[in-house]
Amino acid sequence: MDTAAVEVRPLGGHRLHVRFADATEGEVDLSRHMDFNGVFEPLRDPMFFQQVRVDEFGGIYWPNEADICPDVLYSYVTGLPIEQIVPGAKSERVR
Repeated sequence: MDTAAVEVRPLGGHRLHVRFADATEGEVDLSRHMDFNGVFEPLRDPMFFQQVRVDEFGGIYWPNEADICPDVLYSYVTGLPIEQIVPGAKSERVR
């Protein structure tokens, strides 16, 4: 599976539609996965949240340099455990 995101679109609230290089696509509500603290705090603002983009590594990012790596994003969208996507990895909630 190729976990690189190739397209991201904000859908309202803290929801995103993401398409990946392996043609997998789906929606994710990031409010279910993060607490919006620290570098993620500006994402509480819906207008700021909508500024999401795909980076050159297939992850997503915002203008304040908050980012989510492709493997974690793929896990959020597909519901697959991160351990299945990246052997040896452990799941953690973004704080």
